Amino acid sequence: MAKDYVYFDLETIHSANDVGGWNNKGDMRMSVGVTYSTALGKYIAYPENRVDELIRQLMKADLVIGFNHINFDYAVLEGYQPVCLADQCISLDLMVSIEKEVGHRMKLDAIASASLGAGKTAQGLDAIKWWREGKYREVAEYCCYDVKVTKLVHEFGAKNGFVRYDDKFGNIKEAKVDWQLP
Repeated sequence: MAKDYVYFDLETIHSANDVGGWNNKGDMRMSVGVTYSTALGKYIAYPENRVDELIRQLMKADLVIGFNHINFDYAVLEGYQPVCLADQCISLDLMVSIEKEVGHRMKLDAIASASLGAGKTAQGLDAIKWWREGKYREVAEYCCYDVKVTKLVHEFGAKNGFVRYDDKFGNIKEAKVDWQLP
């Protein structure tokens, strides 16, 4: 049976400022979560009322792959269930992996733009604004695109053994990564 690698991202209803700071991620609430399952070969968008299904999918996955999902997305989901997803899920957090190599955190856009030639279409605060305006489809599409970008960055790094990134001074550099899947 083929392994199920699940790429994952979510968007929130509230910002850190709305909930009293970054220590209250569980209060941010999920507007939409999106996965791409290699076993299913498709993307699934989960609205907030299906958060339990999303959590089950993550916990059943052979590997959950995301970008800053261990520290952020899992903490948001833990506002719904008292389960420590970092302990329950086998995870590859691309941001954490790259941070270990280069010594500082980076944005997905800096890596995707330099490695793939295409970056993100918006920012998380845009998704919160769209949510408040009732533009739910835009939020889901944005989140789905972020999952696709994460998947493409992972595949690039797994194939090449490195990713490229913009160092904020206009220089494109490389970071070694070991993202081969078992």
